[in-house]
Amino acid sequence: MHWYLDVLKKYAVFEGRARRSEYWFFTLFNFLIMLGLILIDVYMATANPQTGIGVLSGLYSLGVLIPSISVLVRRLHDTNRSGWWFWIGLVPLIGGLILLIFMFLDGTAGDNEYGPDPKGSQY
Repeated sequence: MHWYLDVLKKYAVFEGRARRSEYWFFTLFNFLIMLGLILIDVYMATANPQTGIGVLSGLYSLGVLIPSISVLVRRLHDTNRSGWWFWIGLVPLIGGLILLIFMFLDGTAGDNEYGPDPKGSQY
């Protein structure tokens, strides 16, 4: 759970690097929380049946939008890529796949232009 909270503490920090574990654990907890909120929205009838968006899940999505982007950018930095690669996700079909592959790649060993190796830190 500390991976999730660490990303939230770095709410809008786009500098530095993020390990794969930091990115994927944040994504996992984010998914589980979102799933729970969707179920609560459906149970409480606060979800719009046409759009599938509920009040709680919609507010939560807006709240974690910037941390999600910032951890993705830091993950790209760990693979020695600019954060601008984030925009490749807008390319239909292939863009999201390329971004997904980047998220699975191991980070650059040692320091790179974006900062020190996060594997050498306290985690």
